[in-house]
Amino acid sequence: MASEPKTPSQPGAPRLGSGRRKPRTLKQHLLRRLIVLVPASLLAILVMKMGWLDQAADKIQFDRLAWFDNTKLVEHLRVMVTHNGMTDVPAKCLVPILNGNDPPDATRIDFMQRSNDGCPGKPGTFDRLFTIKVNRADRMLATDQGTPGRFHAMSQQ
Repeated sequence: MASEPKTPSQPGAPRLGSGRRKPRTLKQHLLRRLIVLVPASLLAILVMKMGWLDQAADKIQFDRLAWFDNTKLVEHLRVMVTHNGMTDVPAKCLVPILNGNDPPDATRIDFMQRSNDGCPGKPGTFDRLFTIKVNRADRMLATDQGTPGRFHAMSQQ
């Protein structure tokens, strides 16, 4: 028995992966790219404008040891202040001032409002909004927002 020559498959049967497709035209190529890129870019803009990107980055970066790092702590507080409704001032217009002489269990951070370079308010003014008192050891926050000089506990979301 000699090997029988292979017969080509039936002409009407579907060919799974064995044949080449017609090449895509430039118009089809661009259309497929736009179908993916336009919704993806709109979604990225929405995520950025809603502040979800800032919150996600804050949750990833701010850990237990970050309470003792002034830079990470200030960025965490800036995200908290702008996203939990403590102020309507944009994050780029908030200026946190950290008192370096305070003890670790009562560090005070004053949040000021800058009023230039596209920030709301009377140009040239530098208004104090509120103070946040940070107990780094116990990871507790207190603020005097609404009651200057009297601190009350601040929710940590």
